[in-house]
Amino acid sequence: MKIKRISVYHVDLPLEHPYWLSGGRLKFEVLDATLVKIDTDAGLSGWGEGTPWGHTYVPAHGPGIRAGIKTMAPFVLGLDPRRVLDVERAMDLALPGHLYAKSPIDMACWDIAGQAANLPIADLMGGGSRTPRAIASSVGAKTVEETRAVIDRYRQRGYIAHSVKIGGDVERDIARIRDVEEIRRPGEIVLYDVNRGWTRQQALRVMHATEDLQVMFEQPCETLDDIAAICGKHAAPVSVDESLVTLQDATRITRDGLAEVFGIKLNRVGGLTKAARMRDVALAHGIDMFVMATGGSVLADCEALHLAATIPDANCRAVWACQDMITVDIAGGRGPRNRDGHLHLPEGPGVGVHPNEDALGDPVAVY
Repeated sequence: MKIKRISVYHVDLPLEHPYWLSGGRLKFEVLDATLVKIDTDAGLSGWGEGTPWGHTYVPAHGPGIRAGIKTMAPFVLGLDPRRVLDVERAMDLALPGHLYAKSPIDMACWDIAGQAANLPIADLMGGGSRTPRAIASSVGAKTVEETRAVIDRYRQRGYIAHSVKIGGDVERDIARIRDVEEIRRPGEIVLYDVNRGWTRQQALRVMHATEDLQVMFEQPCETLDDIAAICGKHAAPVSVDESLVTLQDATRITRDGLAEVFGIKLNRVGGLTKAARMRDVALAHGIDMFVMATGGSVLADCEALHLAATIPDANCRAVWACQDMITVDIAGGRGPRNRDGHLHLPEGPGVGVHPNEDALGDPVAVY
């Protein structure tokens, strides 16, 4: 089986509500999605998606994905998509770095491999749990009142896990954390995500002021060096996601004890092939995981769900899904959808959901 054609689609995904990170420092209203279709000479086609969270969040952006695919396409055409390691090495040779551009190709190859084996990707990777995974909301609000309103909106949809975005203002962050903990329900999973929005001194001030609450913080500072510098000065468990990009990052975090949780974002780390190695490093060191798409449609959510299903139930905290945040549906209601705040692994082969090509328009490039 050989890759004979790569078609690239560009789709805008408007958000239902304006979204802020780092206490309002960054605002997002539309996501730039890239859909990739890989056709083979055996008649099988696979789909992948790459949707960075805007252009100002981290070093990744939609046009960069499409430019990267143009660069990598000649190296990938003619390869067997079931041999995902061969495809991974070809992409890394053609374009060092730029992992976010490689993720949709990697996903499409896993989709084809699953179809060829007549297995869901999670089972093809070694075995997928059928325990539904809790969906983590993304609460990008700024004030106590707004935060309560957003959490309530997600609770009405069945959500029991919440990622509350904080950062940028110490006093406001302390007030919001204490208020959320006051209304927190038994069994709810709450993660306070700073998105790199604190300096070292700000992080320590908030962590010390909320120590009695025993809450968890995600990416409290900009870099792993910053997180390392404050590591021994607070008692709060830490999750790392923006600084978890490469396997080298994962091994440093575990070696130096910088975090108790990984937040694995598939588009950021380069797709399932690379993310699976991070999963194994985490499991070997007793580190739990959140699994997330960086953003996007049900395709991206489904890819994250497949990886989450390969993590033992006790070690998978939640998955983050973007589908309830966007106003368009490119798959006509198919694929795993929110059911009482959880996603259920699809039983179909490969990814388990494909988009409606008519909803995508004409491809912006074909190789």
